[in-house]
Amino acid sequence: MWSPEEYLAFADHRGRPFYDLIARIGADAPRRIVDLGCGPGNLTATLPARWPDAAIEARDSSPEMVASARERGVDADVGDVRDWSPGPDTDVVISNATLHWVPEHPELLTRWAAALAPGSWLAFQVPGNFDAPSHEAVRQLADRQPWAEALRDLPFRVGKVVDSPAGYAELLTSADCTVDAWETTYLHELVGEHPVLDWISGTSLRPVQDRLPEEQWLQFRAELMPLLAEAYPARADGRTFFPFRRVFVVAQVN
Repeated sequence: MWSPEEYLAFADHRGRPFYDLIARIGADAPRRIVDLGCGPGNLTATLPARWPDAAIEARDSSPEMVASARERGVDADVGDVRDWSPGPDTDVVISNATLHWVPEHPELLTRWAAALAPGSWLAFQVPGNFDAPSHEAVRQLADRQPWAEALRDLPFRVGKVVDSPAGYAELLTSADCTVDAWETTYLHELVGEHPVLDWISGTSLRPVQDRLPEEQWLQFRAELMPLLAEAYPARADGRTFFPFRRVFVVAQVN
């Protein structure tokens, strides 16, 4: 179960990649914009400021996130991005920090590009930090007892979760798009007693919490704390620097 409150605890940090992404979309007067994986809708709600005449449509797989988005006035529905197809008036498709949850997302991108009209835009951003110490610490614990069995197919355990900018550029260029792809490593300055744990509790640790009984989840958190504190030591002034790599792609259909 996703928690809008936990996710929004770092709203400013999480919002920066979204704004960097949409800044590269060159659409002047789109008819319909679709936000796939809208989360709590706080970022979707900013889109009318850029495109005031566009219809804004949003989708997320979490009922809790969709309810939060609707409270913000966003026209959001519960649904899996794998079941979505663009309509004839869809001119811009945005997906911010969502597609890494979908292993077959390269096939989805190819299908969406083929279905969109020439001149339409497809823009997405995905985390590229799956080799970071934060994820490595989670993987180490997930291999131990008493939770190894419950977490044996945990997302992001093995394999390539997302591609490189060059890989996505190759994929979408072959799908007859003009592609702008890049990566950025943000250095987030966090505060608090366990800031990195708090950050990943709202995202990558959600599947862990969902699969473990409450007592085991609390034990998992307790054993994760010192690993994260060692990997991301706090400065004497209480600040912790948390590097976070992200991959961006903005493609226009030819």
